[in-house]
Amino acid sequence: MPVMGKLQDQRAIIHGGAGAIGSAIARAFVDEGARVFLTGRDRARVAARAAELGPRATAAQLDVLELPAVEAHADEVAREGGIDIVVNAIGVDHVQGVLLRELSLEDFMFPVTTYVRANFTIAKAVSRQMMAQRSGVLLTLSPPGGRIVGRGWLGSGAAFAAVEHMSRLLAAELGPSGVRVVCLCPDAIPEALAHGSHTRRVFTRVAEAMGTTAEQLLEERARTASFTGRLPTLADVAATATFVASRAGGAITGTVINLTSGARPE
Repeated sequence: MPVMGKLQDQRAIIHGGAGAIGSAIARAFVDEGARVFLTGRDRARVAARAAELGPRATAAQLDVLELPAVEAHADEVAREGGIDIVVNAIGVDHVQGVLLRELSLEDFMFPVTTYVRANFTIAKAVSRQMMAQRSGVLLTLSPPGGRIVGRGWLGSGAAFAAVEHMSRLLAAELGPSGVRVVCLCPDAIPEALAHGSHTRRVFTRVAEAMGTTAEQLLEERARTASFTGRLPTLADVAATATFVASRAGGAITGTVINLTSGARPE
């Protein structure tokens, strides 16, 4: 008898599917038997990633800030067989390392409005289908800046604190219809620096402000902030996403899963 994957025949939309985390989760889902629908703003990048994943992956160009477009995409996927899992793995460049006296209102608000709006549009678009079928898993992402107090993180800290609480509120609202909502909280991931993602650009700007490099900044964080002496890997995040989205994670909802090797306070 063939071994069935943890997500066999599940259908997953992964927004930000060409990014470092989105790509890793997509690969893990496909390896566990899922069909994945990747979206991203860069048509060529998301199409290339889908091609790498093989016939169980489909790509679509999409801006998750535009509710009608996100709804239309969700409806198209649902018509083919429903939506079981949705992952919001988008990332955008935003200012970090700038103190209040030099921070503009626009730079402060950009991550807040972008990440909160994206989580709203995605939840709004897919909740109808999931509530109708009385099942579904929505995974959000938040770095530890939503809980860690530091200098120069005003915009990102406010944004991700909002994402985390919004995830809990969505879990409470959608739970009676059988829909689970879980927020994954990984720390900085060194592998993402080599992915050409916004992670490198953000960490490079912070590191330059501190007179160091992004690689050295992450090495120092691993030594001084984590309990284990290492930061999370893309495989760590993808494996956790797979478990939470599977039937084995069926009792998990309305919470933030700490993937920071102890760096994030509880």
